[in-house]
Amino acid sequence: MAALPPVLPPSQRSATAPSLRPFGVRWRWALLLMLAFGSGLLVASNPFRPSSENPAGTARAYLRFKEILSYVDRDYVDSADTEGLTDYAVARMLEKLDPHSVYLPANEREKADAFLKSSFEGVGLDFYFFRDTATVSSTLRSGPAEEAGVRLGDQLLRVGTKEVAGAHLTSSQLTALLRGARSSAVVLTVQRPGQPEPLSFTVMRRRLPNPSVEPGTVLADQQTGYLKINRFAGSTYDEFKKELDGLRRQGMTRLVLDLRGNPGGYLDRATRMADEFIAGSRKLVYTDGKGEQYDTQTYAHVPGDWEQGPLVVLVDENSASAAEVLAGALQDHDRALLVGRRTFGKGLVQQPIALQDGGELRLTIARYYTPAGRCIQKPYGRDAAAYQHELAERERRGELTSADSIPVAKELRFLTDHGRAVYGGGGIVPDVFVARDTVQNSAYFTHLCRRGVLRAYALAYYQHHKAALAALRPAQYQASFQLADAELAGVGRLGQLAGLPAGGAALRRCAPLVRHFIKAYVAQSVYGSEAARAVLREDDAELQQALQAVKDDTALVAILQQS
Repeated sequence: MAALPPVLPPSQRSATAPSLRPFGVRWRWALLLMLAFGSGLLVASNPFRPSSENPAGTARAYLRFKEILSYVDRDYVDSADTEGLTDYAVARMLEKLDPHSVYLPANEREKADAFLKSSFEGVGLDFYFFRDTATVSSTLRSGPAEEAGVRLGDQLLRVGTKEVAGAHLTSSQLTALLRGARSSAVVLTVQRPGQPEPLSFTVMRRRLPNPSVEPGTVLADQQTGYLKINRFAGSTYDEFKKELDGLRRQGMTRLVLDLRGNPGGYLDRATRMADEFIAGSRKLVYTDGKGEQYDTQTYAHVPGDWEQGPLVVLVDENSASAAEVLAGALQDHDRALLVGRRTFGKGLVQQPIALQDGGELRLTIARYYTPAGRCIQKPYGRDAAAYQHELAERERRGELTSADSIPVAKELRFLTDHGRAVYGGGGIVPDVFVARDTVQNSAYFTHLCRRGVLRAYALAYYQHHKAALAALRPAQYQASFQLADAELAGVGRLGQLAGLPAGGAALRRCAPLVRHFIKAYVAQSVYGSEAARAVLREDDAELQQALQAVKDDTALVAILQQS
């Protein structure tokens, strides 16, 4: 039942150390769009040059805006924030173009780029909110917070002089307080269970890793490698190569590549990864813009490390941009079997243009096309709200639970290398459909996750049973842990403390999932993040379908045969 949810964007992820990305609930379109600001970026593309297509019209429009803004500034009855008005006007203007052209003020530019970076300056702890109080869920081993004395279960009261307990902060606001310049000091005041008085720790911030690829693992059959790519950041390709080499040394003979929830990132990292799977000099992606200025074609050109072995790729409705480029190239060249659901459909290329005020314009300059000619971008019109709610519309019409509900544009039919029919119209449709778990996306389960109820219960369980859990090896824990019915009722009572209605039937419906996630969170506290991920993989329907496919030689033979 439990699928591995996608990475959360910096504004929602409760982490200042590498976060445990498999945990949580599947967040919907709004979070993906926030991440998409940094997705689909062309790296080392042509420098921006002003257009000469309509210079007179552009000049007239500029003078008109300047004139109106001057009158507002001079004569309007109240004081007017002209810079704020300009930002508003620019944002509304770009909305008329497409959903992904954006202006980022200087104070937002760094935030938007954060998920593309491979490191950051921080204190090295993860936290979650329960009843408006942040609790430390883990500390980075040998990180600044752990070395200073911060421990699992500590409740954050103050960061420096700022009161954070009961302050109604968002995760991004608390994260911003915890991060800061390298070698700067911050005093964390915490309440530790069992201690009568608060404790204070002086923590020296330092640069910490922010990996984009989760540690690879060889699954129980000792032959299938599993590798999850959370985003395409600066170091993604190098991380991928390291993990792939490790899997090969462990005897991997087939690979499952997980792109679920991957919002994209740097295009060249995705194409370099595609080159590791696709032999020869085949086309990987091309872009088509106005004229020829931004038209590009990218081809495979190096001998890859996994050009022959069986390959299955997991995708879902939150796989976007560069992740879709990779999936589309593998499908068009019949190199991999795609399992999951239709991808997001973000196929617009943004050129980052630095502005004099320190802000940045990310202007759509082209569209992505797969090697067979499919446009990745889904349709969009002038209604920005409708575009933002498109994933909700997919759910409403049943596309996320039934393959028959996936729209097929018969006029946009293309052929793969081996003559299989694939269709354009937006996103990449997988070869094997797996319905989304409706229980995991139920309102009650979503609220249990968002309000920190499952994490809070798991931490309390761990602290109460710490000695017994420490005596178990990970394999013993995995085989024996089971939350009893009475304990499950305790989850419902904790939910009521967090403001949820009495669970009742809603709790019973999602009981297997609640038990499974609490088992994973407890494993995180006892053994670490990889043990928790192993728990979640046990009951991942999409992964199980991928494993069945990658082990079935008859299902793969048609697409893995050499041209």
